[in-house]
Amino acid sequence: MLAGLARWIGFFTMAAAAAGGLLLTAGFFWFALQISSEEVTLDRKADGIVALTGAAARIPDAIELLASERGKRLLITGVHRATSASEIARLTPLYSKFFTCCIDLDRSALNTLGNALETKRWARDHNFTSLVVVTSNWHMPRAMAEIEHQLPDVALIPYPVISEKVKTEPWWQNLGTARFLVAEYLKYLFALCRMRLDLDGAL
Repeated sequence: MLAGLARWIGFFTMAAAAAGGLLLTAGFFWFALQISSEEVTLDRKADGIVALTGAAARIPDAIELLASERGKRLLITGVHRATSASEIARLTPLYSKFFTCCIDLDRSALNTLGNALETKRWARDHNFTSLVVVTSNWHMPRAMAEIEHQLPDVALIPYPVISEKVKTEPWWQNLGTARFLVAEYLKYLFALCRMRLDLDGAL
């Protein structure tokens, strides 16, 4: 009898592990489909724009959006403490004037959660109810989840920047890209689990 019970326990354990593996795999394919492979054109405006640092192209793209009046102000969050506004302005010399009127720098955020918390503070300070979110395409799902968790009543418009880290060919044809996306997928799942347990995070 004990041997039969052990066999049933073993069977259910293997079945649960197989089901969990299938769910994780299906979730990864869904996650990979969320990553934009083409540049987007915004056809609407928002109150503000927030750019999460981490890749060089994010900041110029966000400043160009500000210059084209897709938002009233721009927050660049996660700026290195040693980086000055003038250094960032040199990335887009044609738009350097915006640094004196409409661009705010956050140097306190060290990760995506920190970016979301600073975005929440900034949006509340300016009474913004809609934001364009600028970050790399592979980072967008996690960034949107974190910011939406902190600002559930704010409309978010994603503006994914196409990253060199995610090659143009299909990810399954490039082992480096596949590994990179799997790592980001696991970070995304961890963030979702943390947010599910963080009952006060959206207050």
